Formats: sequence, C-alpha cells, structure tokens
Amino acid sequence: MVSKTNKTITELFREGMPIDKALARGARDALLFHKRIGNPIAVWRDGQVVHIPPEEIQIPDIDESDVARD
Repeated sequence: MVSKTNKTITELFREGMPIDKALARGARDALLFHKRIGNPIAVWRDGQVVHIPPEEIQIPDIDESDVARD
C-alpha cells in the first residue's frame, strides 16, 4: 500500500499506528476468508493448539474510518 501522505518507512515505524492498523486489517481479512470458504483456524490456547471450526470464528470489528485503503 502506498501512503497518501508520502511518509517514509522510518516515519511509519516510529508512529506505529499505521502498521498496527494494517496488521489488524490483515488478520481480520484472513479470518473472514477462512470463515467464508469453510476452513477452520488454529489458535494457541492454554498451552496447546485448538482448532476453531469456521462457524465459530469470531470476526473482530474495526473502525473503518481509521483504516487507509487504496
């Protein structure tokens, strides 16, 4: 994604928030993808791997106004 403010990667890393938001969006998109195609996800819970069936995958809400898009 190209920044609309023309910030350098160093500036983005210093701020942190644009990167955090991009990671949150990517994780949410991956969960949606798994749920839509019917694949379970694996999570680490209480020291072990647990498989979550697609119908139980929880999709977190994100504030769309805070997420930059191309």
